[in-house]
Order: sequence, then structure tokens, then C-alpha cells
Amino acid sequence: MEAAQRKAQHRPFCFSVKGHVKMLRLDIINSLVTTVFLVIVSVLALIPETTTLIVIGGAFGFLAAVACLADGALIYRKLLFNPSGPYQKKTVRKKVVL
Repeated sequence: MEAAQRKAQHRPFCFSVKGHVKMLRLDIINSLVTTVFLVIVSVLALIPETTTLIVIGGAFGFLAAVACLADGALIYRKLLFNPSGPYQKKTVRKKVVL
């Protein structure tokens, strides 16, 4: 009985619900930092010269920044509406009858 209680209390971080929520929060922060970095790089790429390839590269940089921003917004919505994730406790286990 003691071993079962100890085992239930000591669950690895990655398999706990709070662990997933914390990782998703870190993913939101990562998306925002990436967005800022991509915007800065895209603007700096457009400053020195304006050839066709540089403008295309800057446009793709801005497009990638928008995609990162959308990723962060979608993860934020997931945390807002479903903070515990898809994890469901199942109390009834199937018994195997031989």
C-alpha cells in the first residue's frame, strides 16, 4: 500500500498535467521571442539594399513572424479554454478474466 502511494505521488514532470501546462507556457514565450527576433532580422535585411531577392527574403521573414505570432495566440487560447489538457482520470480498470 505504501509503495502504491509513493509511486502515485512521484510522477515524472513530463507525465503530469501541470508539467504540460508549464511547457505550453514556455512555448508561448518562445513564440513571442521568435516573433520579435524575426521582425528585427527582416527589418535589418531590408535596410542596406533593396534588390528583389532581399525584398522577397524580408517578406518571408515577416510571414514567418506572423506564423509564430499565430502559434503563440493559438496556444494561449488552448490554455485559456482547456488548461488541464486532454488528460482524464480513469478510475475503473478492466479486469482480465482468464
